[in-house]
Amino acid sequence: MLPAMRVLVVEDDAKIASFVVKGLKQEGYAVDHAPDGDTGLALGTSTTYDAAIVDVMLPQLDGISLVKRLRAARRPVPVLFLSARSSVDDRIKGLQAGGDDYLTKPFAFSELVARLQALIRRATQSPETTRLTSGDVTLDLVTREVTCAGERVELQPREFSLLAFLLRHAGRPVSKTMLLEHVWDYSFDPQTNVVDVLVSRLRAKIDPDHTRLETVRGVGYIFRPHA
Repeated sequence: MLPAMRVLVVEDDAKIASFVVKGLKQEGYAVDHAPDGDTGLALGTSTTYDAAIVDVMLPQLDGISLVKRLRAARRPVPVLFLSARSSVDDRIKGLQAGGDDYLTKPFAFSELVARLQALIRRATQSPETTRLTSGDVTLDLVTREVTCAGERVELQPREFSLLAFLLRHAGRPVSKTMLLEHVWDYSFDPQTNVVDVLVSRLRAKIDPDHTRLETVRGVGYIFRPHA
């Protein structure tokens, strides 16, 4: 990710807003939050952002109208719409209003970040980074192919998202809370052992000798490069 990326999040649901803002800050973004459309418009027209995440259903000024006004004010910020509405017509309306992408709720944070990064890459015309590599483990974000020590490994979608997050933070410990927030969606019940179960499944496929994916007692897990 390019340094010093600033993102505007316009979301009135406090739980979703906290989930997104906290996660983006952990990813290294600078984030401003607006709880309604009017505040979002004021920020969007007075501050330069690398991208904006805009909920469609907002109090005061709705998301569609907000983006139309940003475009009328010649603000070229890439926009990712969030909405509980998933019909084709709703997505078309969002894109026709000036949005660049459309993500339906509930969503996994890892998908939101991937879409956001794609928007920023297209807007800045920066090189497309599609591979994550640490030691002898490689993950392709486009083909979803994973190799370990030169051998292809078949992963389920959650296992793939977990490995992608660990590779992005290779060499740094990550907590179970961080994994829950990034691999599952914001509506997931954190009072569960699903992280331990998923880590165990991933270990069985890429790290049976426990030399890559280590448990950090009292913290969480760390992925270490393995030559």
